[in-house]
Amino acid sequence: QLNILVDTGSSNFAVAGVPDPDVTSYFNAELSSTYRSEGIEVTVKYSQGSWTGVLGTDVITMPKGIYGSYTINIATILESENFFLPGVKWHGILGLAYDALAKPSSSVETFFDSLVRQAKIPNIFSLQMCGAGLPVSGSGTNGGSLVLGGIEPSLYTGDIWYTPIKEEWYYQVEILKLEVGGQNLQLDCREYNADKAIVDSGTTLLRLPEKVFSAVVQAIARTSLIQEFSSGFWTGSQLACWDKTERPWSLFPKLSIYLRDENSSRSFRISILPQLYIQPILGIGENLQCYRFGISSSTNALVIGATVMEGFYVIFDRAQRRVGFAVSPCAEADGSPVSEIEGPFTTADVASNCVSSVSFHEPVLWIASYALMSLCGVILLVLIILLLIPPRCQHRYTDNDVVNDESSLVRHRWK
Repeated sequence: QLNILVDTGSSNFAVAGVPDPDVTSYFNAELSSTYRSEGIEVTVKYSQGSWTGVLGTDVITMPKGIYGSYTINIATILESENFFLPGVKWHGILGLAYDALAKPSSSVETFFDSLVRQAKIPNIFSLQMCGAGLPVSGSGTNGGSLVLGGIEPSLYTGDIWYTPIKEEWYYQVEILKLEVGGQNLQLDCREYNADKAIVDSGTTLLRLPEKVFSAVVQAIARTSLIQEFSSGFWTGSQLACWDKTERPWSLFPKLSIYLRDENSSRSFRISILPQLYIQPILGIGENLQCYRFGISSSTNALVIGATVMEGFYVIFDRAQRRVGFAVSPCAEADGSPVSEIEGPFTTADVASNCVSSVSFHEPVLWIASYALMSLCGVILLVLIILLLIPPRCQHRYTDNDVVNDESSLVRHRWK
């Protein structure tokens, strides 16, 4: 039995394939009668950590709802770096993003695409992550649900609000503005989408581009009821501790993210209360409870990670190219909701498009690289042909005409 991390920010299904000091169980492919190795080495890098393994196929069955056996691609992890961490309760990862992110290429069919094709289920899945207000370092898992092929009404309350998927690689969405304590940050909306904004269950925190992160920290510090705060708390290097009888969440403001609605002239906002971003992590003695800041800076994306997703039931409607949000009934602390959805709002005060029209994501870079390599190859071939064609007239060589290693294609050939 293996615990698998559900990750909407990658596209490979992989499990530990050899013993590792930081995992309690692993999949021994040699003892499997159904596993077939493809013999293809694969490496996947994440924002934190990486692993290298071998691609293969195996047969899976679903314990509930989807009956039958299905053949899927699976990688056995043979080496890893900062991937399996001390104390983690999982032994592998299930990537649920699009095949554009699959390694070593998009030709590797993803787990969910295989299931849609073979089991004929609808091209939609949904995720409820629970654990709001619970200690991060608590034992076991905090629960939640992954629904493959549809939506489960008991996992949400109120309406589902949908925002379009802008690019089918990550689940890239368009963010229009952020508010802290009801106050607009007043940044250009393109700052929120630099260079992408994604919904990623495999990222723990809410990650914000550096300029947005600085503005959010300043706004929280300005509107909170705490006058003096160590900078180490905001950067994640220090914890803040209060007496266990206190509830520090009342000292901090609500955080709201505006997403473009399917009707582009409208938007809606998802809001998280401090119970989701001021996270209990460590108890000290009998009297103190320590908390971390559940928001961090990012150099390349705004990432709606678990910090936000724990407040909502999130629907990944790939068939209609949209991501839906609804309030989750497990997003409660001390009996009170810690998340909200409100709308619609007009988008008259923001640009018609907050996402850069040029997406230099990985598949495009690969295409550009191959095109340049092909062009260089053609030029090199022409040069070689010109060198091999015999000269039309005789030429008496002088010392200055000698082709040496320093000037030859042997030394300077393109690789």
